[in-house]
Amino acid sequence: MTTIKRGLKATAVALALSTAFASAPAFAAGKLTISSPQDPGSWDPIDTFLVQWAAVATNIFDGLTYRGPDLKLVPGLAESWEELDEGKRIRFKLRQNVKFHNGEPFNAAAVKFTFERLLGEQGAKGPQRSNYISIESIDVIDDYTVDLKLKAADPVLLTKLAGYGAMIVPPKYIQEKGEDNFNLNPVGTGAFKFVSYQPKVDIKLEANADYWGGAPKLSELQFRFIAEPATAVAELQAGRVDLVIPPTIPIGMLPVIEGDNKLEIVSVPGPTVDALRFNTRDGITADPKVRKAIIMAVDRGTIVKSILAGQASEITSFQSALSFGFDPDLKAIPYDPAGAKMLLAEAGVKAGATLQIDIRGNDATMNEVAQVISSYLSMVGITATIKPYETNVLLNDIIPQGKTGAMFQQKWGGWTFDYDNTAYSMYHSGEKWNPYDKDEKLDKLLESQRPLTDRAAREKILREVGAYASERALELPLYNSNAIFGINKRVKGFIAPPDNRLKLTDVTVE
Repeated sequence: MTTIKRGLKATAVALALSTAFASAPAFAAGKLTISSPQDPGSWDPIDTFLVQWAAVATNIFDGLTYRGPDLKLVPGLAESWEELDEGKRIRFKLRQNVKFHNGEPFNAAAVKFTFERLLGEQGAKGPQRSNYISIESIDVIDDYTVDLKLKAADPVLLTKLAGYGAMIVPPKYIQEKGEDNFNLNPVGTGAFKFVSYQPKVDIKLEANADYWGGAPKLSELQFRFIAEPATAVAELQAGRVDLVIPPTIPIGMLPVIEGDNKLEIVSVPGPTVDALRFNTRDGITADPKVRKAIIMAVDRGTIVKSILAGQASEITSFQSALSFGFDPDLKAIPYDPAGAKMLLAEAGVKAGATLQIDIRGNDATMNEVAQVISSYLSMVGITATIKPYETNVLLNDIIPQGKTGAMFQQKWGGWTFDYDNTAYSMYHSGEKWNPYDKDEKLDKLLESQRPLTDRAAREKILREVGAYASERALELPLYNSNAIFGINKRVKGFIAPPDNRLKLTDVTVE
């Protein structure tokens, strides 16, 4: 099992770590086929928050920084950086002689274009911009030196630059071909180049022999979008898929893979947490007493032990123990069905009250968990119905538009391993993942911690956010699940990333 190391250095130094991407041998013929449970629908970095996007796109795009499976932050397209003006300006020295897949040169102008696009009208259409609003301007010093000038110091920015919206994109290509074309035909500087994309079917990539970090050892990658877990596992057993990535494999199917001598399970602790969040605007869950009663009615410890077979741990707030801002002393609302009944009576909720739980239809584990939660709720007089949605429909049409039932599944990767990344998105007014709640106190807490460079002061505020969210019972916290990969033993050199951001440069297939 991979060991997770905590604590990224937020201090800015000119890092001499270019050896992190030491040259690899020229790629040999070899194809790796991967099963992913979800087609993100767009390959533009500013359009997405999805872990399944990152699983593919980490091989297509690069950021100024890079964070690998060991969670250490190292140079990416920036070979070094330094903090100036008490953290309000970061100067990046860029790699030279790097080209985008279309032959376009990577330089400071590309960095400026990327961030002005992210912070501008185009970025406003997607979910990523709020992660980078500390950036005031992007100043080109010369072709290979660029300054990010900040409105206030942002202690998480260097990590954010390693993924998602901050991936560097080609200005000329986008300007000439257009935004819609870029969504479906991505071009980056990464180790693999885009070949073809069939929505809901697959995306195919080929090795970039000129990759600045050394040519990949594989010649081809294919990501197949297989939503049904049983189908993905069957394809793995048949040898038509080499790797099944999280969160596909249900706990109940682990013995199937473990019993096949050609296959193995790789399980690593990760940042992903699951909760059932509440509609705090409408119906019985608008009442915090009802929300607390629902939490008290569910025995989460039994769910983790019995359903998740030890591949997860209970959470008291919507973050994992690996998250900066995690408070080990925060007490969970306890399992107390008698107390739940009392609270429901105080709230005037009569036996037989109904509510709807919305979940991702292809998440077999959550479906089983939701069924158990429904049973627990029935014991305190609430009748719960479970409504499964196609994942993209739930995430793009139902939750952000405030069209959910009383409770809805939220799975969150927290890929920065910093509670800000989760809490701001979940609790700040107006955010995509907060369609119901407006809380001035929470807004002020979340805004106040973002510019702080004093780690202890920032951590204190983040812990206060977690405690306040728990006090208001904004969600039913469930569990922090391991990242579980199913893999064919013929695959060599694969290191399971806890955040599911696959970097497949050094992988081979025998």
